[in-house]
Amino acid sequence: MSSTDLLLAALFLAVAVLYSSVGHAGASGYIASMALLGFAPEQVRPTALALNLLVGGIGLFRWWRGGHVRWRNVLPFVLASAPAAFLSAQVKLPKESYSLLLGVVLLAAAIGVFRHASRAEAEDEASRGRNVPWMAGLFIGAAIGTLSGLTGTGGAIFLTPLLLFARWMPTRDASGVSVAFVWINSLTGLAGLLHSGQSLPAMLPWWLGVVAIGALIGTQLGLKWLPVRGLRLALGVVLLIAAGKLLFA
Repeated sequence: MSSTDLLLAALFLAVAVLYSSVGHAGASGYIASMALLGFAPEQVRPTALALNLLVGGIGLFRWWRGGHVRWRNVLPFVLASAPAAFLSAQVKLPKESYSLLLGVVLLAAAIGVFRHASRAEAEDEASRGRNVPWMAGLFIGAAIGTLSGLTGTGGAIFLTPLLLFARWMPTRDASGVSVAFVWINSLTGLAGLLHSGQSLPAMLPWWLGVVAIGALIGTQLGLKWLPVRGLRLALGVVLLIAAGKLLFA
């Protein structure tokens, strides 16, 4: 195992811990890490989605066990996002076609999350027990599923801040819905990529072991150790990383 492989494994571990703490799986962070170290472009998206699938699966189980996955609020999003992610993952667009716009959107979302962090407890209490409107959920799910497939991410970086800004659910429930969403999108997105002939690297089993450890640590942070305000601040950091990856990579 080369020094580059070890460095990439360390970066993957850090990404998995941070992202899984807020109900994400880390695809944008894995993509940024691979781009930084000169990873072969044709393997970046399938590798990121494979890592996402494992981290998202661990996260889904733990957030569900913690009582933060309400399937009534997951379904409107995933019913539309799953086919959209599968189809769009087979489309190859130049990075410049979407990076600037999505990067600016995520930067604005990060600023909003930081500004609202001090009011997290009050906003959580006001949004407790709400249901996601079906038509809005279907439309948003289709849009985010398309972005997920095009960018090689699970889509949670777009969904979580939207759930919080719309005040459809408390912070930890938003993380639970997002991790269910990201797992299903990663599964369909990876299937779409493999269907189009893209392959996975030989080092993948080692990296899967690393991110699994990261996911166990991160979900413990999100479920037990971080206060709600800290959880929102962590989300803001995740959004900034994703925005930076799109704007400057």
